[in-house]
Amino acid sequence: MAAVAHPSLARAIEALADQVGRQTDRWTLWTPVALGLGCALYFGLPREPQGLVAWGLLPVVAGLLITTRWSAWRALTIVLVLSACALGGFAVAKLRAESVKAPVAPAGARPQWVEAWVVDVASPGQGGQRLLLAPVRIGDWSPAATPIRMRVTLRPEAELPSPGDPVRLLAILNPPPPPASPGSYDFARDAYFESVGAVGLALRAPQWVAADTIPPWRLRLTMRINAIRWALTQRIVATLGPETGGLAAAMTTGHEAFIPREQVENLRAAGLAHIISISGLHMAIVGGFAFASARLAVAAWPWLALRVSGKKMAALFGLVAVGGYLVLSGAPPPAERAAITAAVAFAAILADRQAISLHALAIAAMVVLLIHPEAVTEPGFQMSFAATAALVALAEIWPRPVREIDVPWPIRLTQAAATWTLASIAVSFIAGLATGPFAIQHFNRVSTFGLFANLAVAPISSFLMMPGLALGAALTPFGLGQAPLEVAGWSISLMNQIAAITAGAPAAQVVVASAPDWVLPVSFLGLLFACLWQGQLRWIGIPVACAVLWAPRPSLPDIWISADGAAVAVRDGKDAVLLRPDVKLFGAELWARRRGLTPLASEADRDSRFACDAWSCAPLAAAPVQLAAAWNVRRPLAEGRLEALCASAEIVVLRNDFRPETCRAKLVLTGLDFAQGGSAEIYRAGAGWRVEWAQSLRGRRPWTWGYDPR
Repeated sequence: MAAVAHPSLARAIEALADQVGRQTDRWTLWTPVALGLGCALYFGLPREPQGLVAWGLLPVVAGLLITTRWSAWRALTIVLVLSACALGGFAVAKLRAESVKAPVAPAGARPQWVEAWVVDVASPGQGGQRLLLAPVRIGDWSPAATPIRMRVTLRPEAELPSPGDPVRLLAILNPPPPPASPGSYDFARDAYFESVGAVGLALRAPQWVAADTIPPWRLRLTMRINAIRWALTQRIVATLGPETGGLAAAMTTGHEAFIPREQVENLRAAGLAHIISISGLHMAIVGGFAFASARLAVAAWPWLALRVSGKKMAALFGLVAVGGYLVLSGAPPPAERAAITAAVAFAAILADRQAISLHALAIAAMVVLLIHPEAVTEPGFQMSFAATAALVALAEIWPRPVREIDVPWPIRLTQAAATWTLASIAVSFIAGLATGPFAIQHFNRVSTFGLFANLAVAPISSFLMMPGLALGAALTPFGLGQAPLEVAGWSISLMNQIAAITAGAPAAQVVVASAPDWVLPVSFLGLLFACLWQGQLRWIGIPVACAVLWAPRPSLPDIWISADGAAVAVRDGKDAVLLRPDVKLFGAELWARRRGLTPLASEADRDSRFACDAWSCAPLAAAPVQLAAAWNVRRPLAEGRLEALCASAEIVVLRNDFRPETCRAKLVLTGLDFAQGGSAEIYRAGAGWRVEWAQSLRGRRPWTWGYDPR
């Protein structure tokens, strides 16, 4: 006789079956997750697959989808569809990588004269203002070797040209930079998918020249739009002044050239840095403001209200507003993703469907990944869709208050204020929790008072700042934008005060080391499970989503060296001592934060541990590591200096390619090593040392091939 199952086990199986049965209408929400996993698998490969693999997968995907028509079991149908999405994601990512292939500048090239069109004024970098150029000629390079786009940093005194100007300048060009440290974010991959094949430093101010070529029509259109954006940027800054106008321009046109650096640091420390980047918040406010205004206008005109659907008319107006704002902002990736999400919501209204739902969000994610599969690797995509999924899931379970028929207006006003306050706290808290794992892993910063700062800024940005900027931008061409821009400027000043107060509070910002690479995908899947699963089992996803917090951190390296050997940092306990505080500071700080260290960028901190001159450093008795370094490339060191460095250290770092024949150091690294390996981390390994190179972790991919000139 068959054994009877234990009653508690039977109840557990029955409860699990009930939970699974409740997902009947929600399994389609996992299709963008499967598509994203396929894209992520492509980007995670150590070597580039053949293009035939992608073309071969397309009929397989089609076959899987066709097979679902004859599938008698729902479970099999689900497996087939999700498998097709995963394989399709891999194929789309590969085809996208093939479609954007473009020439990449060689490393170590001599200064070149560049003739180019100014496509746009790019966001400033650590070294100063930058231009995005479409080169026409670069020295004696052949057309086949000339990059499609390049970014050039200008000298501080150089005047900024306008988009559409033909210019000539002398610049040192290199391929896009590799990761600042092994395993860190690969900015060269972003440059590859943006067709930026060179970055450079202008040795002289750009010269305006007469154009002897006619650019393609798409480039002409892009430059014309960017010229209008740049003119509006300058007008906003002239109207409001650089203190508030820089931030106002960044949120209107996407140009960040005029934002004071102190403001940026305060916003980051206060957890308000998302205000700068045009993304979901800005699109939601602009689209929502346009939708509400249009619906109110239709309702106020009885003749029109009786003949058209006010809601659908407002949705059309919202679509136009979102599209216009996307063009005005320069269509950066975050704004493009947000515009797609908003467009799907408005399209749902036009199709008589629910605008804000997880199904609409799933469609938006699918569209984004099909157009830009590389978005799966970008922090902005991960954070924006994680936050949106969490907020929509919150809206699903948020209790709907009962509306009283006849209530005095003071009571109704009080109830509305209480409901709005509670909703704002819940939205800020949930959005902060959803984006927290990504902020920790990618940026290594936790804003202690970010929740309170966002609660204080939310009504200012929603009701004053963004509507004022939208109206100001729309009315400025007619000479009527002064008043709304001044309202926006006042609100920006208030927001900057909140950011400064928050950033100045004790322990306003905490640095947290990055977890191992496997942790973030696990956290992402845990968060998605908590949002997409319906039923009590969803709470299992919460501790999984917090894996970034509880996962053990890897052992700390003792030394960091930049990709060209020009900068070195040495770990001393929880501090990172920079041997050249004024060189590669961005990369050094990025590495220090990623490892949970505090960068010491003063010469006094360095000189108490190392004896340094203009071109080299030797260890003192207080040095945590017996390391010596020399940064001369062409000029020789003082006589006997190299021998002294070799005699004083266990590790010698040389930026040039010369390797001394006799050196007592256990480990000697030269420019040849860095040209092949990129940036490096050095760990103690018993009585010796172990070196981990960035290039080894990057693999051999299209965006890594341009770095090694040897």
